[in-house]
Amino acid sequence: MIDAGKHTRRALNADQRRALKAATVSVFLRQYGRKAQRGVEPNDRRYSREVEKALKQLKPEVLDALMRDDEE
Repeated sequence: MIDAGKHTRRALNADQRRALKAATVSVFLRQYGRKAQRGVEPNDRRYSREVEKALKQLKPEVLDALMRDDEE
């Protein structure tokens, strides 16, 4: 019997991995591009430093494809 509280991990197929990466990039870009709030700490924007590091290492073509994934 499978416990409802436990989730089993399963491997993602290529389309699911690509969609997950595109969604991660989309969330990061929204957080990174948000304007600082007036009268608040200018460095209050919260975004993932790990994602930022990974995006800096990507080839420009790959990054562009991930950024434009939802435009198709």
